[in-house]
Amino acid sequence: MHETTPSIYLIARPSLDLEGLAGYLRDVGGESWLAMRTEHGERPNPGELLVEFAGRACYRSWEAGLNPNVTRIRTDQRAYFANILASAHGSVLEHANYSFALRNVSRVATHEIVRHRAGSAFSQESLRYVRLTDIGFRVPPSLKPMRERVLSIVEQLEEFQRDAAKELGIEEDGVPFHVKKEVTSALRRLAPIGLSTDIIWTANLRTLRHVIEMRTAPGAEEELRLLFNRIAEIMLVEAPGIFQDFSRQDDGSWVPEHRKV
Repeated sequence: MHETTPSIYLIARPSLDLEGLAGYLRDVGGESWLAMRTEHGERPNPGELLVEFAGRACYRSWEAGLNPNVTRIRTDQRAYFANILASAHGSVLEHANYSFALRNVSRVATHEIVRHRAGSAFSQESLRYVRLTDIGFRVPPSLKPMRERVLSIVEQLEEFQRDAAKELGIEEDGVPFHVKKEVTSALRRLAPIGLSTDIIWTANLRTLRHVIEMRTAPGAEEELRLLFNRIAEIMLVEAPGIFQDFSRQDDGSWVPEHRKV
């Protein structure tokens, strides 16, 4: 076995087709808004521009006068998002999705993460197909005083995995894959739930705001707090306007000014 440390990689973010946006705006009006966001040849933050575009579509508020009821518009993007958050217009946040590869996280953690089904997609390493020969494991801080005993137990479980595979003959040449799969699936029942695994998680901005708040709260599970503190740090860089109302408290929790947006 080997000890592990969780790591998180942002692997995908929204991508914009500016020509498509421009074509739509030429048709309905509002080209000056896009020109303002792309002046000086700068490429805008794709996730935030997508959210703003969707929000303005609701009121046709790219320019004053396109909607007779709108006589002036917010040109400052951060102020625009502040109004979105304060008015709880959270549906527009669902357009922007971000994907993370969570490496060496426990199945304890993944069992909790996959509960956040709304606005999410998951692809997890399957122990029905992936046979355990080298178990990764992270000893939680509360078990550090018993670290050696914990590692000894995990090593015994790992040794059982290897011995059972050999005794059941699935490492021999010519064993059909369906037999290997059946035995591998059975053996995972004798693996520790704390073993390290990988999961790919995609979530939209609305979901990210909710899950970061929940999973960094003082009562959240220790490993979840560790993971989502890092995700919060990533998203403050990726979409600072959308997370502008979040602040990290002394107890490590990330708390938004506007909840349930």
